Amino acid sequence: MSKLMRSVSGIRGIVGDSLTPTTLLSHVKAFLEITKAKKIVIGRDSRPTGEAISTFVTAFCRLAGTEVIDAGLSTTPTVEILVTETKADGGIIITASHNPVEWNALKFLDRKGLFLGPSDAESLFKIADQGDFKFPDYTQVATSAILKDADDIHINGTLGIEFVDTQAIKNKRFKVALDAVNGAGSFILPRLLKALNCEVVPIHCSPNGKFPRGAEPLPENLSDLSKAVLEHHCDVGFALDPDADRCALVDGNGNAIGEEYTLAIAMEEVLFQKKGSVCVNLSTSRMNEDVAQKYGCVCTRAKVGEINVSLQMMQEKCIIGGEGNGGVILPALHYGRDSLVAAALVLSWMAHHHGGPEKFVSENPSYFMPKKKFNLSNKPLSSILEEVKIEFKDWEMDSRDGLRFAKNKSWVHVRASNTEPVLRVIAEAPSENEAYDLCKRVEQHI
Repeated sequence: MSKLMRSVSGIRGIVGDSLTPTTLLSHVKAFLEITKAKKIVIGRDSRPTGEAISTFVTAFCRLAGTEVIDAGLSTTPTVEILVTETKADGGIIITASHNPVEWNALKFLDRKGLFLGPSDAESLFKIADQGDFKFPDYTQVATSAILKDADDIHINGTLGIEFVDTQAIKNKRFKVALDAVNGAGSFILPRLLKALNCEVVPIHCSPNGKFPRGAEPLPENLSDLSKAVLEHHCDVGFALDPDADRCALVDGNGNAIGEEYTLAIAMEEVLFQKKGSVCVNLSTSRMNEDVAQKYGCVCTRAKVGEINVSLQMMQEKCIIGGEGNGGVILPALHYGRDSLVAAALVLSWMAHHHGGPEKFVSENPSYFMPKKKFNLSNKPLSSILEEVKIEFKDWEMDSRDGLRFAKNKSWVHVRASNTEPVLRVIAEAPSENEAYDLCKRVEQHI
C-alpha cells in the first residue's frame, strides 16, 4: 500500500489505495471540527476521480450541517479567492496538483482562503486519527449550490490588479500559446488572455484529466508547447500544472526557460512600479534576490510551501513573493500562488519592455539549477542530513526546512518532500559544472 502524504498542503494519495473513502471522511470530519465551518467552498481539478470525490465530500458536509458552495471545475487560486468573496468559513480543493493522474488530494483552506498553518494542520491530523465525530440530526442537513460565476470573479480580480497594465497589453495584441495539461486552467486562462486582447493558441486545453505530458510544467515536459510557439510565431508560451497555481514559460524562440523565471519577471514588473520587500522560499533561485537588489528592496526566504511563504509575506508586509516552481503570490489580489496573476504580470512586463522572456534572460545574470529527487532507501533521513552537514561544514547553513547551505552565489537545499515520498535536492550556481557538483556531493550520502 502506498503512503498517504500529509502536510500543510493537506492530504494526498493514490485513489483506492492510500486515499480511500474512509480516509477522506476522517479528514473532512476533522476539518469541520477544527474550523466549526457552517459554509465552505469546494472546487476540483479535472482528474477522473475528482467529480466523484467532490460529490462524496459535499454530501458528507451537508449531513454534517455545513452549507456547500460548489465551484465545480476550478483552479486552486480560484477557490482561495472564492472563500473570502463568498464569506465562507473555509474551503476544500480536490486536487493532487502536479502528482500523476492516479493521485488525488484534499487541500484545506481557512476562512482567509489560506492553507492551514502548521499547528492547525497538526490538530486536524490528530483529530482525523482519533475518528470521533458527532452528527447533527436530520433537521440540520445543509444545502449546496453551484456558483456559476466563479471564473468571472477570478478573471475580473486579475484584470483589476494595479500592477497589470491592461491597456498596454491590449495594445500589443500578443499571440500566446497555452498548455493547460488538460487541467483546471483549460477554460479560465484562455478567457483571461482573450480579455487582454491576446490571440490564444491552445495546447492540451480539454479538461478531461488525461494528462498528455508530465503534470509538472518542467522544461522536459514542454516540447509540444515549444513546437506550438515556433509554428504559430507566438510571443510567449504559458504552461500550467493541473490545478493551475503554477505557470512556467516558453520564450518567443521556443525555449522552455524554466519555471524559475516566472516569479523573477513578475517581481521585476511589480518592483519597477512600486518598491517593497519580497519573499521567496528556500529552494527558489537567487535571481529574485538580484531583481530585489536592483530596485533597492529586501528579499527574505521562508520554508518551502505556499502557506509558509504566505505567512512570512503577511508578517513582513511583502509586496510580492512566491516559489520558484512558477508560483507567484501577489497580495494585491490574494495570498495564494496564482497562474492567472503570473501570466498577467509577465504580459505586462513584456508590454513595458517591448520584448519577451528571452529579453529578461539576456539582460540578467544566469544561473544553473538542477532539481533532483531520490527515493529514500533504508538509510534514515537523519543520518543522511548529518553526513551532509559534515560535507558542507564550511558553508552557511539554514536548518528551518531540511538543510540549506549557501556560499557566495551558490547554494544547495536538501529536504524531504511534503507531497511525494522522495528526498529533494536542489542546487544553484553560476556555472553548470558547479551546480551539478553540488548535487553529486549530496547524492553520495543518500
